[in-house]
Amino acid sequence: MDVVALAPLSGLTDWVRGRGLAVLLIVIGAVLLARLVTWVGGKVTSRIDASAGGGDALVRSEAAKHRHSLTQVLQWVAVVVIYTVATVTVLSTLGLPVTSLVAPATVLGVGLGFGAQRVVQDVLAGFFLITERQYGFGDVVSIAVVGGGDPAEGTVEDVTLRITRMRSMNGEVVIIPNGQIVKVINLSRDWARAVIDVPVPATTDVSHVQDVLREVGEQAFADEQLAKLLLDAPSVMGVTSLGLDEVNVRIVARTLPGKQFDVGRDLRSRIALAFRREGIVVRPQSPDEPVTSHDPREVTS
Repeated sequence: MDVVALAPLSGLTDWVRGRGLAVLLIVIGAVLLARLVTWVGGKVTSRIDASAGGGDALVRSEAAKHRHSLTQVLQWVAVVVIYTVATVTVLSTLGLPVTSLVAPATVLGVGLGFGAQRVVQDVLAGFFLITERQYGFGDVVSIAVVGGGDPAEGTVEDVTLRITRMRSMNGEVVIIPNGQIVKVINLSRDWARAVIDVPVPATTDVSHVQDVLREVGEQAFADEQLAKLLLDAPSVMGVTSLGLDEVNVRIVARTLPGKQFDVGRDLRSRIALAFRREGIVVRPQSPDEPVTSHDPREVTS
């Protein structure tokens, strides 16, 4: 009786020492390898961020943004491949006929293909989004999705093959499936432009206003702190609109990507002080008048 009772236990022990140990080693190896890939990916992205951005994610080069996003995608693909290979290897080790599962897997794949069309659409859209360098980590973007409504605006924090994660102006995390994106406005690509329209009464001497604005632009470009954000001296474009009671004079400044909002705020302050000093009256803005430009990163109350 003891021999009969010990026979199943002996068989279980042999299985644990044989196939069971092999399966355990495969699982542990897959987990460790996936963590190694994640660690290496984190190191690579950290080095890219440190070498390209200089501490500011919005002024990094376009190549660095693309490398950052591409590294994250490759990391995700590598982890998926590791776990897939580990699963097939475990099934083979357990003695399950993997080749006989091809036909059922094909049928299951077709069924999932019809049911997961949205996921496939997201992945394909994410692939072209990354390869075409439409935007990357750290870009300030405005994204319109299927169905209309107000576009999502903010700073991109993560881009994968399936989703885009961004931080809105109120600090909220917005997750958008890539397949639902119909329009992208990149506000921090290569360079940006701060456009300021100054409304003044029609009776004002426009030539004097332009001279004051031109002087403000020269002083701003001479400022060491502001000059770091400007690509060239702000230029006065002249009168852009003419009404019965007022005219709009425009001043334009080319800036580093994502810095047009900071430069615009600084120039408006300088213009207000200069106009007050020169005695030039600026038309007060109506409370119901829409704001034509705002910073998607700025939290408004």
